[in-house]
Amino acid sequence: MKPIRKAVFPVAGLGTRFLPATKAMPKEMLPVVDRPVIQHAVDEAREAGIEHFIFVTGRNKGVIEDHFDKQFELEATLQKRGKSTELDMLETELPTAGQTSFTRQQEPLGLGHAVWCARDIVGNEPFALLLPDMLHFAPHGCLAGMMKVYQDSGDGNVIAVYEVPREQVQQYGIVGVGDQRGTGFRITSMVEKPKPANAPSNYMISGRYILQPDIFPLLETQTAGAGGEIQLTDAMLKLAEKQPFYGYRFAGRIFDCGSKIGFLSANVAYALAREDIAPEFRNELKRLLDESK
Repeated sequence: MKPIRKAVFPVAGLGTRFLPATKAMPKEMLPVVDRPVIQHAVDEAREAGIEHFIFVTGRNKGVIEDHFDKQFELEATLQKRGKSTELDMLETELPTAGQTSFTRQQEPLGLGHAVWCARDIVGNEPFALLLPDMLHFAPHGCLAGMMKVYQDSGDGNVIAVYEVPREQVQQYGIVGVGDQRGTGFRITSMVEKPKPANAPSNYMISGRYILQPDIFPLLETQTAGAGGEIQLTDAMLKLAEKQPFYGYRFAGRIFDCGSKIGFLSANVAYALAREDIAPEFRNELKRLLDESK
């Protein structure tokens, strides 16, 4: 069984729901407390043992590449001012030479197309796929838990799932739940936005995947699906005819940072989890809530 060394991050979206903030700044660089959204996703991948970070970008996304590069002027200024803590933090979090790759998705043709754009960098090995907008908030990272399911299963593909109220299933891709396999379970079906009465379960696909490279030939010949885009789910359904899919139940909280409410909620949750700012922030939140009554 080949190890999972590479992770793909699709970051080519326009972020129109956050205009005008995203007119000149990628939505993935919006800060959750003091770390960009994309940094939280990369942190999760690094915790899981990922060695190579692949970003599928688009126009006006150069600042993401800059974020994961050295900033000589900034570092020189910090050193001159004796800011050793900040310098050490930047050095610790900086990917080493050759650990990051960037490729372009020239047209917004869907998630499946974005994944296909990374095919030559991924090569013939299994890989992780993380949708940065979907922040998975928990003491231990979601992808690390998925790695355990992958190792237990010994083959196949892994999808992270999250339990939602039955009346909300028509907003998501939903999986069917089969037999327990180690720390995961066998996925028996995948249905896009089913009606509650027809849903095979109330477990949504949450934006974290471990996929075999066999997905690439399927994406290459995949016709446009819903919304006129190349849908990843369509290719996964074809792959599931030949390879098993397993589910990992994520037990933390998920914040959709592609929506304003999800983004604001993420900032509150991550701030309250920080020992250095939580007490003062909690008091300020209480004050604001009292004043708004």
